[in-house]
Amino acid sequence: MKLLTTLTAVALLAGAAETKVKLADLPVQVQKTVQEQTKNAELKGLSKEVENGKTFYEIETIVNGKSRDLLVDPSGKIIELEEATTLESVPAAVKAALAPKGKILKIETVTRGKAVSYEAVVSKNGKKSEIAVEADGTIKK
Repeated sequence: MKLLTTLTAVALLAGAAETKVKLADLPVQVQKTVQEQTKNAELKGLSKEVENGKTFYEIETIVNGKSRDLLVDPSGKIIELEEATTLESVPAAVKAALAPKGKILKIETVTRGKAVSYEAVVSKNGKKSEIAVEADGTIKK
């Protein structure tokens, strides 16, 4: 959730506005996606965000005790999927890129289309930061 808060703050700085919404307020196709994606999950929250004039919906869920968040367009198509994972589950190149950055507090797999990357919250010298890493170990931000 802290990662989402960080991402929300970044999105707000980038010109995105996010508001909490109810299932009934969503377009029908988005409602269908929510229902499909929460069959074996706990729904934690729904929000609408507008970024660069485009509207998206965020579905926050918990599956098997782990966070899983989906970004959906108005047609109900899943644009991005973020899932909590473990350091042991990520590619060796990602581990190597993150190792010198500090203690890893949280790591997520981010799937956008066919592209998979990773986002981690790390702590070093008492300061937390977020790092995005490509599957090949390239630091994105």
